[in-house]
Amino acid sequence: EYHHVTLLFYDSIDSHSLLHRFTSLRDLVSRKYLHLKKHPLLSGEGKQAKDVLFLFNGMEKMQLDFRIGASELCSDPNEGLPPSVVVVNLLRKYLLPEASILITTRLSALDCIPQKYVTRYAQIRGFNDPSRQRAYFTSRLLKQSDTAHNQEAQDLVELLYLNLQRESQLAAACFLPSYCWLTCATLHFLRFTNTKAPIRTLTGIYTSFLRLNFGGEVLGTGAGTDMPIQEHQSSLMLYVVRTVGKLAFEGVTYKRTSFSEAELEQWIGGKTKTDEELHQLAMFRTDVLDFFLAPSIESGKSILQDLRENNEKQYVFAVPAMQEYLAALYVVLGENKSALEKLTKKVSVAIGQASEDVNALVNIFSKLIPLRIFAVFNLLKLFPKLYEKISSLNKGSIARTMAAELFHTEDSYNEDVLDQVEQNLVGVHGPQQQQYSERQPFELYPIFMGGLLHYGNRVLLQQLGCSIQSTTVAQITHAIRKYLVRELNKPQPPEELMDLLVLLYEFQNPRLTAEVVTSIRAICLTNIRMTSLKCFILSSVLSCTPASYYLEELDLSSCLLNNDTLQMLCPAFRHTYNLNLQFNTLGPESCSLLRDLLLDPRSVIRSLKLCDNPLMESGVQILVEALPENQSLTNLSLMHTGLGDEGVLDLAKRLQQHRRLQELNVAYNNIGDDAALLLVDACREHPSIQTVHLYLNPLSKVAKQSLYARGVPRSHSGQRVKVLASVTEGTDLSENWRPILNVIRENSSSWDQQHVIQQLKVFLEDLEWGRQQQQSLWKRLHFRRVEKGVRKILKMYRNNLPPSKK
Repeated sequence: EYHHVTLLFYDSIDSHSLLHRFTSLRDLVSRKYLHLKKHPLLSGEGKQAKDVLFLFNGMEKMQLDFRIGASELCSDPNEGLPPSVVVVNLLRKYLLPEASILITTRLSALDCIPQKYVTRYAQIRGFNDPSRQRAYFTSRLLKQSDTAHNQEAQDLVELLYLNLQRESQLAAACFLPSYCWLTCATLHFLRFTNTKAPIRTLTGIYTSFLRLNFGGEVLGTGAGTDMPIQEHQSSLMLYVVRTVGKLAFEGVTYKRTSFSEAELEQWIGGKTKTDEELHQLAMFRTDVLDFFLAPSIESGKSILQDLRENNEKQYVFAVPAMQEYLAALYVVLGENKSALEKLTKKVSVAIGQASEDVNALVNIFSKLIPLRIFAVFNLLKLFPKLYEKISSLNKGSIARTMAAELFHTEDSYNEDVLDQVEQNLVGVHGPQQQQYSERQPFELYPIFMGGLLHYGNRVLLQQLGCSIQSTTVAQITHAIRKYLVRELNKPQPPEELMDLLVLLYEFQNPRLTAEVVTSIRAICLTNIRMTSLKCFILSSVLSCTPASYYLEELDLSSCLLNNDTLQMLCPAFRHTYNLNLQFNTLGPESCSLLRDLLLDPRSVIRSLKLCDNPLMESGVQILVEALPENQSLTNLSLMHTGLGDEGVLDLAKRLQQHRRLQELNVAYNNIGDDAALLLVDACREHPSIQTVHLYLNPLSKVAKQSLYARGVPRSHSGQRVKVLASVTEGTDLSENWRPILNVIRENSSSWDQQHVIQQLKVFLEDLEWGRQQQQSLWKRLHFRRVEKGVRKILKMYRNNLPPSKK
């Protein structure tokens, strides 16, 4: 319809509402587009204006009055008038009548323009074509990801689209483009965070989302237009917090995500009294409420069936995390004050406003007033201090709530909070982890509370009319440290530790982070899916600690680490003595990073466990280049890394150049007799090596007996080297048979079962032969005991084999 337009003028009406001086139409245009001030299409001559389109955004923010007495008629683009009068005359078609005008406004403001001035209404509701919605997701995610992650971004779009096709609650939310933006921003944060991009937080994304949708938005009280605008308009976002935020807080408190219509009425509009409040509520229900709350699509699946006995419609938050964000904002803004605090605040404000006058009078008449009356004045002056004391106690309770919500016992075995957020967006594919509690976990709630205290988020909230005072931040921060440290003195599962790291990252407070982390002696994140974001968080948090701080152990076993994520973690590795990287997907290229880490003078790594990583011979050859110059390593585990004979021979050559190694594990590496014998000879000549692991390698009986014999030192002053090649040592049981069997049992799910079964059968042969050589009944019984343990493991492996291999 507007294909003929040659000049498009766009502006936001809220900028006009702040102008009190007179201005002409040309001046109004030139404020934003200086080069258009003298454009001939705006001259008003002839019908040139037919090619002009004015697009005004947010008409409800300007109080337009179409009465002739209030807005005089004007047809001259150069005549100075109040901005609202200029807009009224454009809509009247009295000024540039040939021009086209498009105006966006809230539904509640439609009646502000007389119907005779409007030719068409259109309500923009969202995506009505799924293909366009998918195109939006694809363009946003592919544009925001670098070329190296294009395939991952495409796979992510597929997973997201599959979830949307399930008629999920997310699909209903993503009908609105705003929630599509939020979904893409969150997924990009979860999947494509890297060290080169600006630092972003999940709280920051949600705060920016609200700033994008509600920045500058106000809620009028319905007062007359003769009043200044600022006197009868209030922050829309603050109204959202006090109504929808209160509902969200009640839901989090009682572990609920769905609400009936009666509950919405109770929490959002139940206490309105004045006409102004009723008018605000009507506008809010019409314009905003549907943005946050939507009818529940999956209401039949909810646990709270008792609320639906009367088939009452249930409402949920459009995005689950929004409930936790608004609840957190409600608490941090202090809207959940106790009755005592509300009373003391009102009294304190009243006394504070009169305090200057009271002090002046007291100073003048202090010599004339009797002592008892003077004491009353002093008591009044002390009342604000009482309020400050009560307020500080409330801030302490906020900190206590954050710690309690973060370390809920029933949430301890849920997946970490970042995985929960991702699953809400792309769904769960494959078997779902068992939930240990039927109650809805709200683990983002305390994390958002911490993130809202960050300065950057407070600035954005200030622009939305939601002010978080610096004193509030200081009081909560001071209180939260002791609660977190106290909880960390208790054993925490890996998922809870990961959530704590996310909380500290969202805080973006290096001093607090350092004080909390330095109370931790070990970080165990085993079985956590360490995405690039989680690796970045771990590295960022540990970078806040002083240079003198070191972890006793950093356990990142079974974390799906690869070369890219390992590179992000390298700064964190400099803060640990014992580094466990077992059961990941680190290949030969990762060995270059590990070599550089061991060569770093700041590195203090004593134990490095790389079991079950496909390092291969080429990777180990790169890794052992660090041995001559490294001065800290005492324990190196290369079990099941594809080492082979060549890798072992290269390792044996390098051993003499490293003087501190005490234990070497090369078990399950397809090492033959000759390579094993050469390695043990090198270890025997080494001044500090005490133990070598060689079990689960295809060694002959003769080689095993020879290895045991070579472990004995050549001289009496020498040190014996323990060689763990089998559960037997010659005709005797190995004193290390129990650790060997424990290692095999622990790795039953990840190792090649056929190979391990074959080695267990060899162990049984060794045990049977050794038992037959024994004369002592007691030793024979001991052999049978170990045989029983081996047969038990063998049966376990056989039961785990796929049916086709039985």
